Amino acid sequence: MPISAAAVPTVPFLVSLAVRPLPLGPLQPLLAGFMAAVTRRHPRIFERLGPHAGKRFGLDPTDLPLAFVLAPDPACPRAVAVRELPAGLDARIAGPLAGLVGQLDGSYDGDALFFSRDIVVEGDMEAVLALRNALDDAQIDVARLAAAALGPFGAFAEPVLRGALRAVRTDDRVARRDG
Repeated sequence: MPISAAAVPTVPFLVSLAVRPLPLGPLQPLLAGFMAAVTRRHPRIFERLGPHAGKRFGLDPTDLPLAFVLAPDPACPRAVAVRELPAGLDARIAGPLAGLVGQLDGSYDGDALFFSRDIVVEGDMEAVLALRNALDDAQIDVARLAAAALGPFGAFAEPVLRGALRAVRTDDRVARRDG
């Protein structure tokens, strides 16, 4: 059952501060690996996006000093880490990292996050809805795909990633949705 938007956990300020000076370059191959794993395991995502597959989405974790540009073009899907989102994006989705990742793996109710204003959506709402529906349909296992992006280290990283995701989902400050 997805978690409601009540008290979405945020990255602690000191962790966010520690991330600020780190270079984004090392994240790029990990994001490329993640996108390659998504493409291999969930090719129907692009079909579900339909005409919105060529759009560019800005994912803006409000509790981190970086953002991501997602371009789900089936010919060359990409996700890139940036310090600031560039102009000209089709849509921007902003909120705590836990909420953004939780929408990806289905552990958070995207509608609840939106209506509680834990996430903010700007731009092409039809494209964002298509993206959300495609992700919901894919039932993405974030830990498995992230581990796949780590290559031979993935087998060791997957249990750690699962534990971290479980900790966020079971945070006692987060209420589960009734029903």
